[in-house]
Amino acid sequence: MPNALIGETSPYLLQHACNPVEWQPWSEEAFARAKAEDKLVFLSVGYSTCHWCHVMEHESFENEAIAVLMNRHFINVKVDREERPDVDATYMAFVQATTGQGGWPMSVWLTPEGKPVVGGTYFPPEDRHGRAGFSRLCEEIGKLWKDDRAKMESSAEKVMIHLRAEADVGAVMQGLPDTRVFGDFIDRCEAMFDPQEGGWGGAPKFPRPVVPRLLLQLSERFGPESEEGAACLQMVERTLDAMQAGGMNDQLGGGFHRYSVDRYWHVPHYEKMLYDQGQLASLYLDAWQATGKDSYRETAEDIFRYVLDEMTDEGGAFHAAEDADSLPEADAAKKREGAFWTWEADRIFDLLDAKSALIFCAAYGVQAEGNARSESDPHEELVGQNTLYRALAPESLATRFGMTVEEIRESLGQSRRVLLAARKQRPMPHRDDKIVTAWNALMIGALARGARVLDRSDLLDAAKKAAAFLWENLWDGRRLFRSYRQRNSGIAAFAADYAFLIAAFIDLHSADGDAIHLDRALELQAAMDGEHWDGERGGYVMKAELAGQPLLVMREDYDGAEPSPGHVAAENLLKLSMLTGRTEFAGQAEIILRAEARVAARQGFAVPVLLSACDLHDRGVMKIERQGDAAPELEAALRSTYLPRAVFSRSEGPGQVIVCEGRVCLPPVRSLEEWRVRS
Repeated sequence: MPNALIGETSPYLLQHACNPVEWQPWSEEAFARAKAEDKLVFLSVGYSTCHWCHVMEHESFENEAIAVLMNRHFINVKVDREERPDVDATYMAFVQATTGQGGWPMSVWLTPEGKPVVGGTYFPPEDRHGRAGFSRLCEEIGKLWKDDRAKMESSAEKVMIHLRAEADVGAVMQGLPDTRVFGDFIDRCEAMFDPQEGGWGGAPKFPRPVVPRLLLQLSERFGPESEEGAACLQMVERTLDAMQAGGMNDQLGGGFHRYSVDRYWHVPHYEKMLYDQGQLASLYLDAWQATGKDSYRETAEDIFRYVLDEMTDEGGAFHAAEDADSLPEADAAKKREGAFWTWEADRIFDLLDAKSALIFCAAYGVQAEGNARSESDPHEELVGQNTLYRALAPESLATRFGMTVEEIRESLGQSRRVLLAARKQRPMPHRDDKIVTAWNALMIGALARGARVLDRSDLLDAAKKAAAFLWENLWDGRRLFRSYRQRNSGIAAFAADYAFLIAAFIDLHSADGDAIHLDRALELQAAMDGEHWDGERGGYVMKAELAGQPLLVMREDYDGAEPSPGHVAAENLLKLSMLTGRTEFAGQAEIILRAEARVAARQGFAVPVLLSACDLHDRGVMKIERQGDAAPELEAALRSTYLPRAVFSRSEGPGQVIVCEGRVCLPPVRSLEEWRVRS
């Protein structure tokens, strides 16, 4: 008998709809029931492509005996963190404060008023490896609620007071961040940089595109020939080269896996997230413009191909994620991480002729015993398996095999096509096919930039189709909504959804000059201000509510896997001010920058998008207006020049380009020679 999750839209919730646990979705009704039945709420938060969420479900939530305990003691509530980042952030703050770590699945016991009393992440079903068993915890916590409720309620109240005090970051309106923050950021990046393998820090390594994005912008600020600019470019190129050569980059199908479990970018955690694809495609386009290295353009195009071929919904928007786990064979009993993506050496020799197989295995680091280091595979799921990475360059292969470089490239291209076709016959990993507004917006923005930079109308068409889907299905003329799967989820959008979609419409306007994109950006900006602006905190906030009362109000200050919506909004506001001439937008951006000046000065590495907005404010946004059809060579120069401060517009005119900075527009540019002088 299905539980109450059966009517939800989230794939994650639907995965648990037939558990013997009597799950409820997050709702006021669930907490009212907890109060009426005098029970704690057990809150479980995860997402559909989360490996350890799958493990805990199989071990505990599908276990009849454990389900009896859960149903007896608690009202059980499931939340998809991708649908409800507010609920996730609220209780993750508690788990991190009380245990020193966080992650998913997140497991928290709450009072009927929503106050947390005990929390953690994954729990095994029984005591194991120093971790308390979930069944024992259920018994003990249920008993404590009956025997010592006053103490639990008092503890929960103290915890909430502490969390609210921590989150209550009022706006300390200082001066604008000093320009020294840029040099400090570069110094911090150099101190943390891995010069051998690229990236920042050790294992695991996350791409975190916001960091190299700002380094590229600072290389342009200081000049690529300056000491600072050269240092920025060196770190970016080393990192992007290593990432695109590594196993985190799907060498056959394109697109990037979530992160590398080792420092070498070799063995990834194999899930693929839409928000990574959008940000990395934009980053590699920036790097191509800044350096002229064609491999960066090719990597961006590989990402676009993957998303358009594999992640596109029939309505034109984009799915959220692909799972890391899949069945090794159609009749296998158990899923394995990386099963869809990895290769046994013998299988490659079965599919290719002997010489082609030898060339391919040498090129992509394939070994008979598998190529995962033991420390990268603690659960021994990759024994005998190979994650493809670029081990040898075509020039080295040509020398080894007595062939030309072109012959090597042709052989590898044909082999990739054969293996990709064979891989598509394998059991597919689970696809989380919900449409998340914020993540779609990141992808739309990347496609729009790709359309402009690469002169590809197919990318523009895809971006416009996805944007139209969001506008028709997730915007009601007054409010934006968070997600869609077969229908609108009804969950109100968060600041990130608004900020990222406004940025996407600005990018669309830059790509084709259509005024409707700018109009929609302005419409969304007004709605975002009404829904999420908090003048006391000097920015945009996220708040989880229960029974109409806020549990926690947070200003999101960290630029992590996704950038802070407030920092993106600051960039948007500065761009909108230039595009519309409305100075109040720049004034609002300045409030955000002043309110976070202390964070910019003390924790610059945590807020690179905020520093990017500081640079835009300091140097000004550049507006490039293309009047009519400019000379082809001038159009090509505009596409290939790295201009991180620029917004673009179009108008009728005599085939020329007008560049405006601040309140000054420079004389028209009509030729490539004039552009070279100007730039």
